[in-house]
Amino acid sequence: MDVFASGHEQVVFCSDPPSGLRAVIAIYSTALGPALGGTRFYPYPSEDAAVADALALSRAMAYKNSLAGLDLGGGKGVIIGDPHTDKTEALLRAYGRFVEALGGRYLTACDVGTYNADLDVVARETRFAHGRSEANGGCGDSSVLTAYGVFQGMRAAAQHRWGKPSLAGRTVAVAGVGKVGSWLVDRLVDDGADVVVTDVDTAAVDRVLARHPGVDAAPDTAALVRTPSDVYAPCALGGALDDETVAVLEAEIVCGGANNQLASDGIADRLMDRGILYAPDYLVNAGGVIQVEDERHGFSYPRAEAKAAGIFDVALRVFRTAEEQGVSPAVAADQLAEQRMADVGRLAQIRLPR
Repeated sequence: MDVFASGHEQVVFCSDPPSGLRAVIAIYSTALGPALGGTRFYPYPSEDAAVADALALSRAMAYKNSLAGLDLGGGKGVIIGDPHTDKTEALLRAYGRFVEALGGRYLTACDVGTYNADLDVVARETRFAHGRSEANGGCGDSSVLTAYGVFQGMRAAAQHRWGKPSLAGRTVAVAGVGKVGSWLVDRLVDDGADVVVTDVDTAAVDRVLARHPGVDAAPDTAALVRTPSDVYAPCALGGALDDETVAVLEAEIVCGGANNQLASDGIADRLMDRGILYAPDYLVNAGGVIQVEDERHGFSYPRAEAKAAGIFDVALRVFRTAEEQGVSPAVAADQLAEQRMADVGRLAQIRLPR
């Protein structure tokens, strides 16, 4: 893997044998500010797989933060291991020391396999851990606003496709009902949608069904994508949209909370060819980073929620731009994010003392 060809500013390999820590921190860009991105704790099959994930996720974070209007760059940390068996205080604190050593270039937060309580431990070693528990001065669970942002993106997609910003009477298939997916189901049910869910964790499905008896469950993701629906919402891990899935997908809109949903570069065009409106993942799932960023200024939930509501307007702008230019929404979103990074970068150069 040619890391230097990835366009990243910095990639750090972190090793602490006494605690068993093996981690990678990738900083894609600091053009807009320090690189914010969560820490994923996952049993990667290889070091290469961990590096590839860190590179892809950090780049997506740069675009996400840019499109959300935040003065933040993009970064990501990944810890190699099983969070259920390998996570210890010693390991988290060792990771915190590596984050601190970057001097604020990288700001970490929660992601798959890490929680507010974990960031409380990381924060014992670094000033740059965010998304902490409310008891420790943090913003709490960022999945709440992540789901809210996805819902706003879905409303925008409904407006663009059907002329009404509502999911009432529509069938929404949600793949993954963990931290984000379960909150999204709450929003959809309240809006009057018919919801079908699935998850590899049957307990997570059971919790949703207990809370919402009217929700249906599919046996697995393969069955869910073939279920006739209006909207498909991938809310688990990345790569959910591959050639096989797109070929059989029974939905008019794709809008979900998972990161890096497109398994390859050509998938966005495949969706467009099939007439499926794709809401770029890093656009609609930005509610969490908006919440975490607000923590840096003394957290106010109403203020963060108001900013996350703006995802609706940005999504509409992306859909309209894509339609006008005859490109996929993924291309249009990238262009808007890149333009802001480039514009601010040029402004910073102009302001440099001579």
